[in-house]
Parts: sequence; C-alpha cells; structure tokens
Amino acid sequence: MLKGLIDYLDSVHRRDPAPRSRWEILLYPGVWALGFHRAAHWLFEAKLYFLARLVNHFGRFLTAIDIHPGARIGKHFFIDHGFTVIGETAEIGDNVTIYQCVTLGGTNPTNGKGGKRHPTIGDNVIIGSGAQVIGPITVGTRARIGANAVVTDDVAEGATMIGMKARSTLVPAEEWIKEFIPYGTPCDEPCEDQVAEGAKRIESLEADLELLKAQIEQLKSAPAPETARRSGTDS
Repeated sequence: MLKGLIDYLDSVHRRDPAPRSRWEILLYPGVWALGFHRAAHWLFEAKLYFLARLVNHFGRFLTAIDIHPGARIGKHFFIDHGFTVIGETAEIGDNVTIYQCVTLGGTNPTNGKGGKRHPTIGDNVIIGSGAQVIGPITVGTRARIGANAVVTDDVAEGATMIGMKARSTLVPAEEWIKEFIPYGTPCDEPCEDQVAEGAKRIESLEADLELLKAQIEQLKSAPAPETARRSGTDS
C-alpha cells in the first residue's frame, strides 16, 4: 500500500513541476479528493449508499471537488487545483490528468432510467481547465481536451479538441507519443496551424476589400454616361 502511494505521488510530480517534495503533494486537494472517493466508492459497491454519500459530501466540503461515489477511476488519476465535478456513471482510465473547473457531466435520459449518462475517459487523457465533457461519450487514449472546450461527441485516440462546440485538430505522430504535455491546450502545436490559416484568410479578405474600395472610387470619379454623351454633342 505504501509503495502504491509513493508511485502515485511520483506520478503526480512528473506531471506537475511545482511541488518540491512528496509531502507537498500530500496537501493537494485533488489527492485528498481521490482518497475520499476510493473510500466512498468502496461503500457504494457494498450498497451502503448513504454512507458513501456522506463520505462524498465531506470530501467535497474539504476539497471543493465533487466525485460521485459511483464513478470508476483508474490508477494515477490527478486533479490539479480542483473545483471539478465527476458524475455517477463516469469511467476514467489510468494516468488521466484533469485541471481546474472541469465537468464530466451527464445528459438527461429520455427513457426515464439512469443508465450510462457520463463520459468514458481513456488512458493518458489530459483535460484542460474549464472544459465540459458531456454525455455518454468516449474520449480516446491520449486525447487532449483544450481549455474551455465543450465536448459532446466521441473523441478519437490522440485527437486534440478545441472550441465550442469542440472540433478536432490533427496531431503529428511525434506529438501523440509524448508521455505528457501539460494543460491539454497546445500553444505552439496543432492550434498554431489553425491560427495561421485564419490569419491568411483574414489577409486575403482584407486585400479583396481594398480592391473593392478602389473600384468603387473609380466608379465614383468616372463621368456618368449621360454627361459623356452631352459632351460629345456639344463638340
């Protein structure tokens, strides 16, 4: 058990350079929230639902992180900072990293039954701050969800999702195989291509606009057809 805890703390340190020691990591709200969830989930599996909820609410009070006791979470799960909500039927793989203010939320079932309402998150996924991942969708292995993205459809393995509603950007293979890239929102990787393409488009539209303005000015300065005919008659 001690070795498992040390391995977990070391996995957090590999993803967060801020702490100077394992003792600091032990103070992280995400670490405490996961500990409370492990206990609450054990009670939930034993059908001790009230006690599971009691532990859940106590953990939420202390950490500002709300993880439903029914959620299934794999190894080395790390919530950086907090203010996160994870729903009952969410399933989270190994080595998943979530930043602050993320929701793994559910959709309203149309058949009146609970069922699978929350996302399934694959291994090594990174979810950026403020992202909302909604519904019984699957986020593939090594996918990245950018900050403030709203994801309501399945995400392919290795994809980076940005925007509202989130769209995928292509990720080169050499980026896909990296062990960990912080925050899930690349600034000098796939998003740059989108920005550069948008800038080119804006430049093209501005050039077209200048051309149209020049043509309008030429039309304004040209004599009217009736005036030209009168000038020819007078001569």
